[in-house]
Amino acid sequence: MYTFKTQNITKVYGTGEVQVHALRGVNVEIDEGEIIVLLGPSGSGKSTLLNILGGLDHPTAGEVFFKDRELTACDDRALTQFRREEVGFVFQFYNLIPSLTAQENVALVTEIAREPMAPEEALAIVGLEQRLDHFPAQLSGGEQQRVAIARAIAKRPGILLCDEPTGALDNETGIVVLEAIERVQSELGTTTALITHNAVISGMADRVIFMANGQIAKIETTANKQKARDLHW
Repeated sequence: MYTFKTQNITKVYGTGEVQVHALRGVNVEIDEGEIIVLLGPSGSGKSTLLNILGGLDHPTAGEVFFKDRELTACDDRALTQFRREEVGFVFQFYNLIPSLTAQENVALVTEIAREPMAPEEALAIVGLEQRLDHFPAQLSGGEQQRVAIARAIAKRPGILLCDEPTGALDNETGIVVLEAIERVQSELGTTTALITHNAVISGMADRVIFMANGQIAKIETTANKQKARDLHW
């Protein structure tokens, strides 16, 4: 069963002679519970595709389905509800509130979710059960990113969308963050799509989507899937 299916989606920014074709007829299915890595150069359409899947943006043309629901037929209110109930976002920059502890940052999401897990439980999944009362300034970059992951998963989303989650981190710290994402997928059965410029990270994916010039160049199934801990760059 697929989680997402797109049919010939395009995205054009601008009007008249000044147009940028970010996506050019993208067709893809992402299955339930798999980890997908999107690879490609800057400007290839990776983030645009992720934003459309997550209901943050609308395609110019084409259709997007989440399970049996057509997202492209939803109005802004319905998309807001979809994001709130189904999608967890993790970005390169952590966007934590400096004046709140790790536990309080995660609790912000649980207050608007239908059936959230306790903030302590979400932080335990990412290995930060000993850092509940620490403020962002007291945490390393990797720890802050793991708080951001805990915040994203605390509402028990079916989908975790990660845009360069290790982009600002060194090798060892990045692997710890990837291990947290791996554990989330394993324990919660979350469907995960992860954008990266680092081809090594594709080793932990079930499938890798290569993008170029707003199109899918190829999709490869990972023959020998690796644990995050075994990745080296």
